[in-house]
Amino acid sequence: MNPDFPIRYINPVFRPPSEAQSLILPVTNGCSWNKCTYCEMYTAPQKKFAARDEQESLDTIRRCGEQYGDQVQRVFLGDGDALVLSTRRLMTLLTAIRAHLPRVRRISSYCLPRNLRSKSVADLLELREAGLTLAYVGAESGDDEVLQKVNKGETFETTRDALDKLGAAGIARSVMLLNGLGGPLLSKQHAENSARLLNLTQPEFAATLVVSFPQGEQRFRQDFPQWRAMDQQGLFVEMEQLLQALELKRTVFRSDHASNWLVLKGVLGAEKERLLQEVRNAIGRPEAAALRAAWQRGL
Repeated sequence: MNPDFPIRYINPVFRPPSEAQSLILPVTNGCSWNKCTYCEMYTAPQKKFAARDEQESLDTIRRCGEQYGDQVQRVFLGDGDALVLSTRRLMTLLTAIRAHLPRVRRISSYCLPRNLRSKSVADLLELREAGLTLAYVGAESGDDEVLQKVNKGETFETTRDALDKLGAAGIARSVMLLNGLGGPLLSKQHAENSARLLNLTQPEFAATLVVSFPQGEQRFRQDFPQWRAMDQQGLFVEMEQLLQALELKRTVFRSDHASNWLVLKGVLGAEKERLLQEVRNAIGRPEAAALRAAWQRGL
């Protein structure tokens, strides 16, 4: 570790787009599941999963407090799923953040649904009261067939259970879906069942990304040989089907990741009709829609 820098990072480092202003605090390395065939985030050899040494994490928090204590207001717990750690260890880390970084107002983490199976609502409520206020849940799809074909290791019900637990504990949920994950073959059921998942759980935030493979599709196609990439029109039609089926009361919706051709932002359900119209305009007259150019979709 650089003696002048308090955090030992192992590259590459990932975070949600909305954590751009956060202190990225690694408490695990890699992803404890790391078998999803669509995901290239933690495939590098140096990202093999391991929990960080607890004392190292505590020392890192203390040193961050000494150097940046008055500047840090948000903390993101990395890497792929910090919530795999025990409630006891997470409480120790959250308590240290509160002690050494007193201006922090939001602590967040990625969250695999499987890692909440051993945590009760009471456990999550304890974490919420200690400062964990937001969890990013990569649902990817609400359709069991799609989930099985991409080796997600989850089902509609396991994801729903995790989202319900987080909601009951008062931890805000940001749910991520992958537009195009089922390809043309499973597009309709992917959209409809993903909407059903969101409707039943009513998350505070929802976002869509377009599935993409910067390193190639070979690994993905081994388990899903029938998959084909969807063109712009197909992606827009799938988005229309998703939005049409959504019955959300107050969910902040974003489809603005670099992978998206069409940027959508709004609150559902208040702005559902506007968002639907924007998608329909892109379907009917793509040449007149405000679409990203291919070069702008750098991933």
